[in-house]
Amino acid sequence: QVQLVESGGGLVQTGGSLGLSCAASGAAFSISVMGWYRQTPGKQRELVATITRGDSTIYADSVKGRFTISRDNAKSTVYLQMNSLKPEDTAVYYCYALRQRSYWGQGTQVTVSS
Repeated sequence: QVQLVESGGGLVQTGGSLGLSCAASGAAFSISVMGWYRQTPGKQRELVATITRGDSTIYADSVKGRFTISRDNAKSTVYLQMNSLKPEDTAVYYCYALRQRSYWGQGTQVTVSS
């Protein structure tokens, strides 16, 4: 079992920055992929960014150039630095980990005011 604990998020104005972090525990040593998804009411959860143990990354087109995902394998932690935030980035952000199956964090709210 893998447990994911997120931190960060909150309220920021348009154009501002926020950072999220997610620490994995349990059987975290063999997690292959970590990342972030987000969800707004009435919509499906969508990919934000993912990163492999080898630091290969995937970004949603909507966040490319503004968000940066990184990972510290020694700490089993994934980070998401969000810059130039827009109101449409407002969502609940979920940490994701893949180790034989998918694991999810509890979610953290990010609100970008216009």
